[in-house]
Amino acid sequence: MMNKWMKIGMVTAMTSLSFGAGLAEAAGVLTIGRRVDSSTFDPIKTTQNIDFWVFSNVYDVLIRVDKTGTKLEPGLAESWSVADDGVTYTFKIRDAKFSDGSPITATDAAYSLLRIRDNEGSLWSDGYKVIDTAEATDDHTLVIKLKTPSAPFLSTLAMPGASIISKAGMESMGEEAYAEAPIASGAFSVKEWRRGDRVILEKNPNFWEADRVKLDGVEWIAIPDDNTLVLNVQAGELDAIIMAPFSRVAELKKDENLIVHLDPSTREDHLLINHEHGPLAKKEVREALDMAIDKQAIVDTVTFGLGQVANSYIPKGALYHYDDNLQRPYDPEKAKQMLADAGASDLTLNYIVNAGNEVDEQIAVLLQQQLAKAGITANLQKVDPSQSWDMSVAGDYDITVNYWTNDILDPDQKTTFVLGHDSNLNYFTRYKNDKVKDLVAAARVEMDPAKREAMYVEIQKLAKADAHWIDLYYSPYINVSRKNIEHFDQNPLGRFFLEDTVKN
Repeated sequence: MMNKWMKIGMVTAMTSLSFGAGLAEAAGVLTIGRRVDSSTFDPIKTTQNIDFWVFSNVYDVLIRVDKTGTKLEPGLAESWSVADDGVTYTFKIRDAKFSDGSPITATDAAYSLLRIRDNEGSLWSDGYKVIDTAEATDDHTLVIKLKTPSAPFLSTLAMPGASIISKAGMESMGEEAYAEAPIASGAFSVKEWRRGDRVILEKNPNFWEADRVKLDGVEWIAIPDDNTLVLNVQAGELDAIIMAPFSRVAELKKDENLIVHLDPSTREDHLLINHEHGPLAKKEVREALDMAIDKQAIVDTVTFGLGQVANSYIPKGALYHYDDNLQRPYDPEKAKQMLADAGASDLTLNYIVNAGNEVDEQIAVLLQQQLAKAGITANLQKVDPSQSWDMSVAGDYDITVNYWTNDILDPDQKTTFVLGHDSNLNYFTRYKNDKVKDLVAAARVEMDPAKREAMYVEIQKLAKADAHWIDLYYSPYINVSRKNIEHFDQNPLGRFFLEDTVKN
């Protein structure tokens, strides 16, 4: 999922520091620092990691992805089967309860899946339109019939957006209230959400795996300044921080009180391009932009060698990644000539940058310098992270750096969102290619793995040929925890297994 969907303000760094200091002392409560606060607890109405990574421990899903990030395992569905017709799935729902003590039934599961498919506010509807019917034949049996066989279907059930919510709770509380104070189906429930500051979770005693949960609670604390985050965890005022800056890894590794986690990830950072803005509509101009950027220099300078140059929107190590995909050479002089040939000499671009994000700001300065060598002027517009995503949605940008981590094992989710999705204007780049869109839809229903892989290779080639965006680099998750914290684990899809975390 992508980085942004932020609509709330931030508290000051010093406020977060002082609150963190008091709460970090609570026995059995894990305090985690992050740059931004949550935006909602409605699973279908967000696309950002900061929400999904909290959802994964507040809600449960029918099927989970394991800790290795390579295979599916039972969640609320303890077992499932597929009929010979290839479109009828039967799920056995285990005995489980919501945080309010009410049973989690097949009716709740059906309601949750039909809601992500049909709700007007759903940001994920396209991936679930393959569902024809979802019915509870009894409290513990869910039968789903698809319109057509679907290769990624089981994987889509593991996405946090498809979390199982309470039908009765949603209908009685209403969407707005539920999004603020949800009824949990996972390991923790929401005790309090202080907008712009922190989410306070407490152990859910009704969770079907409650005996597995060691923590009394978790607090996700928003501190928008990277330096303050690092200082907090170094001082013991936070138990952990996520997404630590590359530049601080060597220093943090030397601190005997800390553990630096460099976990394998599906993260890809990229430069989004608004195809509807003037010359950027021309493929040749976007190709020139690609050639004007030295990705290896970004990896060396910004990631301190921890990253790897990206060549595809499908990250290295993920299903159907095409390792031989095109990588345009860094050639600013040729880029300058291509711009001239396209009638786009002296190109000036509005570059949106997240203020306070050390990596974003470093990349912006480096890209500005590189683009200048091709005759491109990049005007850096630093904005509060709470504004940047709304600007992207509105098309109020020319270029901006963002990142995505996969939420499911199958490439369909990201491919659909980035290249074959009308409702979000293809990740708000406004990219259009009907051949690609049709191929994305066809790959979703192709059940032969070899044929399907060939289709995804072709999709990656076509997208790169169009320079739909500019692939920058792949990198690990960089998290930091205090030595007294055990099992602070994150899988390649981003899920934190806080039900197993221990605070000594």
